[in-house]
Order: sequence, then structure tokens, then C-alpha cells
Amino acid sequence: MNKGMPMTSLARTDLDRIDLDQTDPAPIDLAPIDLARITAAARRMAGQITRTPLLEAPLLNRIAGRRVLIKAESLQKTGSFKLRGAWAALSLLPPGTGVLAYSSGNHAQGVAYAGACLGLPVVVVMPSDAPGVKIANTKAYGAEVVLYDRATEDRSTLGAQIMAARGLVLVPPYDDAEVIAGQGSVGLEIAEQAAEQAAGLEAEVLTCCGGGGLTAGVALALEGRHRVRPVEPAGFDDMARSLAAGQRLRNPGLTGSICDAILTPEPGALTFPILSRLCGPGLVVSDDQALRAVALAFTHLRLVLEPGGAVALAAALFAPDLPDTVIAVASGGNVDPAVHARALAMA
Repeated sequence: MNKGMPMTSLARTDLDRIDLDQTDPAPIDLAPIDLARITAAARRMAGQITRTPLLEAPLLNRIAGRRVLIKAESLQKTGSFKLRGAWAALSLLPPGTGVLAYSSGNHAQGVAYAGACLGLPVVVVMPSDAPGVKIANTKAYGAEVVLYDRATEDRSTLGAQIMAARGLVLVPPYDDAEVIAGQGSVGLEIAEQAAEQAAGLEAEVLTCCGGGGLTAGVALALEGRHRVRPVEPAGFDDMARSLAAGQRLRNPGLTGSICDAILTPEPGALTFPILSRLCGPGLVVSDDQALRAVALAFTHLRLVLEPGGAVALAAALFAPDLPDTVIAVASGGNVDPAVHARALAMA
């Protein structure tokens, strides 16, 4: 366990979290994912996560032609919102439980950090083409990293083998009730901060979306207050297509976008029904728009984002037919220096 990281131990009762018939195994958990569960998760992580700011830059508003408020989750510990869901899930596990996670990097770092704080050993299955900074940071937080080729190998099969051999508990990146509840704490903060900006502020909330854990949690937390819309990179817009079709659709591939943090096979089994009920239509941005958003966030706010963590901001800046005020969740900032330099060159 890393020195200086506080250790707590809370009991968990729902340990049956694995259904190997699904791409990303979902938990066997009959308790509702609702505002009460999100609030309970937020209480458990009090003092352990950062209440990230809601930022605004006049020149970004001018570029967008609308008011853009940015929820800066890139300033979260471990550099992304993923710590919230990781802490919510791991904080309910019995002391000493071994954990396995799948991740391209941000969930990996959140689980690794939370595991170190809580005294839980962590193994993370990561794609070999994940950004080097994410692999290095996951190892630095104390997790064991197992790499795989996402184009030729199945991470679920590999993970199932590791879990069976070592007796580990799976904490999925998005299709988990407690993970969704933890991500919902972003929505609780948005509600509070939007009210501080102006009583009754009307705004759509745009979220970077892969499997849908962040979007589902935020939508549940903001139900009846703000409409939430998922944003994805072009060519990997399975959630937008699924919402339009009314059924879960897969992406044709798993590689080919610079937005590595949000490339998932298909919408989550738990997340998709929540988005179908609560969210507006999905939005899609290009890789170049995501990179431009990375550059503009740095230029006008000195905020470091990764492309996958900037797609919501890209939509806020460049998408037509949005309302006069939008809140974009800047979900992560774990960017390789070379990619950040490429983005800045576009400014």
C-alpha cells in the first residue's frame, strides 16, 4: 500500500458481480440505482475525492455562440471522474479483497488508487495501445497491469481466466450499479454549482460517453432538473445510434479514434435503459473537433484535457442547435504529451 494514502474498511454485501455471458460483466444486484444510492456513494467518498470546479471562459462562449460552463473533472485525483465510481465500488468490498478491472486507462487509475487507499490488491487488464502515461500511472498507483491486443484478443475471456485463477472480484468500468452511483456524484455537484451560478439556471448537460456509466449516473442525479446528452467520437457512436434505434448496437471496431478513453464495444446493459429513459439524443464529434477542444481548453482556461475527455466540450463549442447555455463535463486529462502537442498545434 502506498504511503500517505488513508485506509478505510467498509463491508460489501453484493459480491456476485460476474455474468460472463456479457461483454462487460454486470453485477447481480437488485437494489435500484437511484438518487438515494448516488447520495450514499457521495457520502462514502467525502474527503476522498475533489469537488471539481465549474469553469467559464468568455472567449470560449464567443467561439461557441452560447454560454459554456465546464465541469473540470480533469482536475480530479487520478486525472478523471473515474475515481468516483471506483471509490464507490471498492469502498464496499471486505478488507483484503482482490480486484480485477478492465480499462484503457482512466478506470484503471481510479481503481488502482482507490485500491491502494483501501488496502485492496488490484489487477488491471489494459489494451496494449493505451497511452503510455495511463499505463505508467496505473502501475505507479500500485496495480498489476496485464496488457492485451484489443484488435485480436478478448479482454473478457482474459479477465475471466485471471479471476478464476486468483479469486478476484470484478469492478467493471461502467456496467456496475455502484460505479454508476459513484459517477452520479458528478451530477450532484453540477446541480449545486449550477444553482450557485443562477437560481433556476436552464442548461443541457453534455457528457463524454463510452459505455455510459458517467452519463447514466449524471442523468439520474439531474433527473427533473437538467437534460443530459451523451457525446461520442465519430465512428464510435454506438450510444447515439442505439438511442436512435431503441436497442443496443455495437461499434464496428474498437480502434481508429484518438479518443481512446471512450472506445467501448457497445452500450452497457445497465446504462442503456437509463439513458433511453432520461437522456436526449446523442451527439457526435470528429477527432479534429476533439483536438481543437483540447487546444481551446488549454488556451483559454489552462485546462489540460485528453481527446476522449474533451468530446463534450467539442460538442458545446461546435455542435449546432444547442440551447443558449450548456454544461460540458470535461471528463479526463490523462493525455500523452505528444497528443497534447498535436492538439496545441491546431490552435
